[in-house]
Parts: sequence; structure tokens; C-alpha cells
Amino acid sequence: MSAQPFFVVHDKPSILVVDDTPGNLTVMTALLKDDYRVKVANSGERALRLVHSGEPPALILLDVMMPGLDGYEVCRRLKADPATEPIPVIFLTARTDAEDETHGLSLGAVDYIGKPINPMVVKARIQAHLMSKSMTDFLRGKSDVLEAEVARRTAEIQDLQDALVLSMASLAETRDNETGNHLRRIQHYVRRLAEQLRHHPSFESLLDDRNIDLLFKSAPLHDIGKVGIPDHILLKPGPLDAQEFEIMKTHTTLGREAIESAEQSIGRPVPFLRFAKEIALSHQEKWDGSGYPEGLKGDAIPLSARLMALADVYDALISRRVYKPAFSHEASVKIILESGGRHFDPEVVAAFEAVREDFRRIAARYADEETAAPA
Repeated sequence: MSAQPFFVVHDKPSILVVDDTPGNLTVMTALLKDDYRVKVANSGERALRLVHSGEPPALILLDVMMPGLDGYEVCRRLKADPATEPIPVIFLTARTDAEDETHGLSLGAVDYIGKPINPMVVKARIQAHLMSKSMTDFLRGKSDVLEAEVARRTAEIQDLQDALVLSMASLAETRDNETGNHLRRIQHYVRRLAEQLRHHPSFESLLDDRNIDLLFKSAPLHDIGKVGIPDHILLKPGPLDAQEFEIMKTHTTLGREAIESAEQSIGRPVPFLRFAKEIALSHQEKWDGSGYPEGLKGDAIPLSARLMALADVYDALISRRVYKPAFSHEASVKIILESGGRHFDPEVVAAFEAVREDFRRIAARYADEETAAPA
């Protein structure tokens, strides 16, 4: 004896007929039972319970005039619930005025059929709406698959971007044994400044969510050019002489060139590297024009580089180096506030003053062992 399946596969779509008149339920069941699995409900309340228990019907035939919840209210509730909204509703009713039909359709019904019914018309309308729903479900499924694939590809691209930035930044970090968690701190400093400035009239058009995210990702590349600085200068334990300092200053142009070289290997500009190039080249510029490499002044310095300039100096101040002790958070804040309008953009300094305690917390969270000043 062959084994019997323990479950039943339903080939026929299910239809829920809702009507408070037993004779109408009997007629509709007899009309539809050969082609559909017919469920019945003799009230709006029972219809809603059936819809929410077990497998939802493929389509609902709904009377309007019923005690308790009328058909209009049942339809309104079905369409207000995301779980039942896709189920096609066809009104079957003796209320055939144009206003009644308009109201029913406005509630989300797909059709409105007057009683007494024409059996062939009802069956044709049901078949048409089930075919339409089937096609809609098919397209929705394709759309969901496409959306998921786009999301997956986008995540892959973002991961590749992050990996590229971190690998390039790590290359520079290996040249300097004093950096430690410097890159992490710099990222968070820059993002916090950008978030504070995003509602400033001068910056709100630039500092949207996407660009703040790009600034965060680009920040670690500010010193990528140090890969081109000779070890005897980069790792010198004492102050640099004038000639050595001129060579050290070239890390800004070397950094931009390294990023441009990466773009050229791809064959086109890469939008997400825009801020990285700005930061690498101009983070040593000063608001008063006394910085390098181009002596830019004021707003001529890209905002990304102005943010990085302050973040980089703050981190250098709180960090111990072979040639200087670590300053306290309070002393570092004082130095930066006194440098507004000279070294730093005054608006960026104002933003820093507002989030100074966030800087303290970032420094403590990503502190280097025995290199950062105590919080």
C-alpha cells in the first residue's frame, strides 16, 4: 500500500463569501464550489476573524447591508491592515446607487456588483480579479528579489569602499608607530563636528547624511602621503630642521596623488574619494592663509579639510609624542579656542566648543595605551 501524504495541497483558490442571508450564502456556494474553495461568514465580525485565522482567502465577496459591522466598515478595516490589504474585495449588494458604488470603490474594493446577480458576470469578474492579483503578486515578488539584489550589491560596494580606505590608511599607519588608535579617533571627531555643523546655514547643503558618512570613511586617509616620506624624517625622534620640514610637507601632495592614482587605475573619478583627496591635500592649511601646501585662506579651504585640521590638532595635543608630553583635554581645548580665526575656521571652532565633551569621550573610548592624555 502506498503511503498517503500527510498534508493536502490546495489547487483551487479560496474565496470568502460574506452575507447575513443564509439563502445568499447557499446560492454563492453552489455557484463557485466547482472552481474555488468556498468559505462563508454570516457577519462582518466573523469575516474578520476568518481572514485573520489560518490561510487568508484569495478574494472576498462582501455584502454591504449587514447588522453589526456593515460591508463598508469591514472593507475599511481590511484595507487598513497591511496583512489583509492585498486581498481583492468585490461588493455584492442590493445598494446600487452611484454614490454607494463610488463609496465602496473609494474604500479599496476592486469591483462593485449589484443584486440580483448574473452568475456568468460574477464568475467572469472573479476570474479577472484573481488573474490581476496573481500578476501583481508575481511582479511584487520580482520587485522584492530585484530590491534585495540591489541592496546586496550596494552593501558589497560599500564594503569594498571601506576595505580600500582602511587598507590605504593602514599602509600609512605602518610607517608611523605612534598612530595607534589615531585613525579611529579622527574619524569620530570629524563626524561629530560635521553633525554639529549640519544645521548651520552655511553648511547644511553639504553636510547631509551621505556626505557625513563619506567624511567619516575618508578621514583615515588624511596622512596617506606619509608613505612617501623617508624614514629618517618620518621617524625622527626630535624636531625637524627646515629642509626636513619642507620634505615632510610634501606628504599632502603625495597623499592626493596616491588617491588620484587609485582613481586612474579604475579609469574614472570615484565620487566617494572626493573628500579623501580634499582632506589629504588641504588638512594642513590654516584659516589665515599661513598653512601649506597651497597657502589657502578662509573659505577657499575645503570644509572637509577644515574639519580634519581641527580634529588632527586636537588629537596631536592630547597624545604623547617622543618630542612632547600629552596635554590635558582642558589645555587642548583652550589652545584650539584661542586659535579660532587664525589656525581654524571660527565656525568649526564654535562647533568644537559645543561638542568638546564628546571629544573627551571619543578620546577615552579609543585611547592608546600610555599615549593619550587622561580624560
